Amino acid sequence: MGINRRRFLTASAAASAAGLAATSACAAEPGPGEVRTGADVLAGRDFSDVRGRRIGVVTNPTGILGSLQHVVDAMQDSGAVDIVGVFGPEHGFRGTSQAGGSEGDYRDPRTGLPVYDAYGADAAQLAEMFRKAGVEQVVFDIADVGARFYTYIWTMFTAMQAAQRLGLGFAVLDRPNPIGGLVAGPRLDPAFASGVGRLPIVQQHGMTVGELSRLFDREYLPERLPQLHVIRAEGWRGRGADTGLPWVPPSPNMPTPDTAAVYPGTGLFEGTVLSEGRGTTRPFEIIGAPGIDWRWADELNALKLDGVRFRETYFVPTFSKHAEQTCGGVQIHRSGSVDPIRVAVAMLVTARRLYPQVFAWRGDGMVDKLSGSDRLRKKIDAGADISEIVDPWHEDVVGFRRQRDPYLLYR
Repeated sequence: MGINRRRFLTASAAASAAGLAATSACAAEPGPGEVRTGADVLAGRDFSDVRGRRIGVVTNPTGILGSLQHVVDAMQDSGAVDIVGVFGPEHGFRGTSQAGGSEGDYRDPRTGLPVYDAYGADAAQLAEMFRKAGVEQVVFDIADVGARFYTYIWTMFTAMQAAQRLGLGFAVLDRPNPIGGLVAGPRLDPAFASGVGRLPIVQQHGMTVGELSRLFDREYLPERLPQLHVIRAEGWRGRGADTGLPWVPPSPNMPTPDTAAVYPGTGLFEGTVLSEGRGTTRPFEIIGAPGIDWRWADELNALKLDGVRFRETYFVPTFSKHAEQTCGGVQIHRSGSVDPIRVAVAMLVTARRLYPQVFAWRGDGMVDKLSGSDRLRKKIDAGADISEIVDPWHEDVVGFRRQRDPYLLYR
């Protein structure tokens, strides 16, 4: 028998909250050289940065301490923080919903706190949620994966807009970018702004959410926030991807760090009729469709792309595109540092050439929204090779590096 997600989350909320035993709010003490997230730093200060104000927390399952306790649970258990609402992004606060979904409004069984559905809300709607909850300071703690079309940074930007309208303070509990500091891909053309890309940043930005909040505040809000406080991660050096932090899937189809490493590129396959591997155990690492065969892997391996190899694979997605149909395709095996956008362009170019009867773009223009313009689609359709597509993005990358530099917190 299937479980009703919302019924499960709301059942016996009062009894569950009342029956909770108090637990320690302190994060596990890190050893020498270990990375501490902004949430751990805040907990190590006994949440002093957020005491004395009515707090609204924008978060999801990634907002954990080194102890693996969720920061909301730790704040609530401490008795020191007055949380008046939790605001869930895409997939929800507790992370139970699939892509394009959320958990709705409910009362959290563990904490008894009201949870508001922030996914898809515009600034006016989110400001009304903050007003209804009585928020005086917004706290944002969500792990990003470094791709422009991952929606959490746009939830943060909307929350910043709402906070600016109401004159609220805004705090970001920063976390390392799990795929490091590589900057790659095209800038978004504002004419193609959407829920998967609202501002003209490049496709792989190489920034943390704290750094992005500083950029958004200075350059894209109509007026600066009355207070923006980024609680920095500690111990993260060189902007590397190897942080030693526990991996919590930031969304249901981001199961491993390997998935995140290729996602800024393979996420583009959401704009095609090919399966991006949803409904398999390796989404965004397995790509394919009925009618694709071994030739794709052979062709891709012959390109000798840095950091990846391709394995011929066959799979049957349990949901999403081509559900319950046998698909042929490739699995990406990462063997080192990788430029995921170049890899994805190579995959798109070769798939279109090898399988013209199979390959097609989705009819809703999604690939243009994901890539930030119609340039990628038009060049692939015109038969351009990989370098003809990727090389012109160099100017976008150089310009964005220059723009982001004043806002970087980690070197």
